Amino acid sequence: MSLRVTFLGTSGAVPTTDRAPSAIFINREGDGLLFDCGEGTQRQMMRFGTGFDVAAIFVTHLHGDHILGIPGLVQSWSFNGREAPLTIYTPQGTGHDIETLLTVGDYSPAFPVEIVEISAGDVARETNEYEVRAFQTHHQTNAVGYALIEDDRPGRFDRQKAEEELGIPPGPAYGRLHAGEAVELDDGRVIEPEEVVGDPRPGRKVVYTGDTRPVDATVEIGEDADLLIHDATFAADNGERARSTAHSTGGEAGDIAARAGVERLALTHISSRYGADSSAIEQEAAAAFDGEAFVATDGQTVEVPFPDE
Repeated sequence: MSLRVTFLGTSGAVPTTDRAPSAIFINREGDGLLFDCGEGTQRQMMRFGTGFDVAAIFVTHLHGDHILGIPGLVQSWSFNGREAPLTIYTPQGTGHDIETLLTVGDYSPAFPVEIVEISAGDVARETNEYEVRAFQTHHQTNAVGYALIEDDRPGRFDRQKAEEELGIPPGPAYGRLHAGEAVELDDGRVIEPEEVVGDPRPGRKVVYTGDTRPVDATVEIGEDADLLIHDATFAADNGERARSTAHSTGGEAGDIAARAGVERLALTHISSRYGADSSAIEQEAAAAFDGEAFVATDGQTVEVPFPDE
C-alpha cells in the first residue's frame, strides 16, 4: 500500500529559480491530498507528474506563499470539467478569507467546494484507514500543522502454524481469521484469531508543520513518525531572524525530530538567501538528529514504507 510524498514547493516566502512557494502532495494509495498551495502549484503538479486528482487541500495558514495557488488551481479544475467535490481545510476563523480567494475576479467554482474551519486537535479528514489531524503550531498568524496517521494494521498471519499445527485447511478461513473473526472447523473446533495472528502492527505517520517555531505540540504528535516535514527557513547564522519571524532553524528542526524519535526529517521552507547553498541548514539538523535529515528540493518524491519493512 503506497504512501508517496512529493515536494512541489520548498521555498520560503520568496521563490527562487529552483524553489517554488510551499506545496506538498501526498498520494496515499490513490488518495491525493495537497498540503498548502503556493503560487504556481498547478504548474508544479504538471511538471512533476503528480496528477490533479486531489480530494482535499489542507491550509496551514493564510500567508500568501501558502495559498495564492488555490484560485488558479480551482479555476483550471473548472475549465477541465471537474465535477467531484473538493474540501478545503483551513484554520479557525479563516474560512471567509478562503471563500473570498476562490471568488476573486468575480469567479465561481463550477463544482462543489466545501470550506471547513478547524482547530488544533480536530480530525480534519477521517477514513476507515487513516486520519488527518490538525495540531497547534507557532507562527505570526493563526496556524496549524497536519499529521496523516494511519490506523494499525492486523498482525502477521502465521500460515505455518495454521496449516501444520492447527490443521486449518487453506481457504476463506485464513482471511476471516486475519480479519479478526473466529472460525469453526469441520471437526467442531473453534479457532480464535489470536491463535494465528500476531500483535497489531503500526501504520505510518507523516507530519507537516507548515511555518512554525519549534513547539512541543510537534514533538507530541510527531512521536515515532516515519517522516517529519519541518520548517527550516534559516541556518543558525540567522537565528535571531528565525525567532523574530516565527520560523525555525535547521538545528531547531533537528532537535524537534530527535525529541520526537522520528525516522526521517525533511527540511523545507528554505529562505532565498540560501538559494545557492543550503548545506548549512542540513548540517545543523544532522548534528542534532541521528536519523536521516535532508533539505527537500522541488520535485523530490519520498516513498514512506511501513515501519516493519
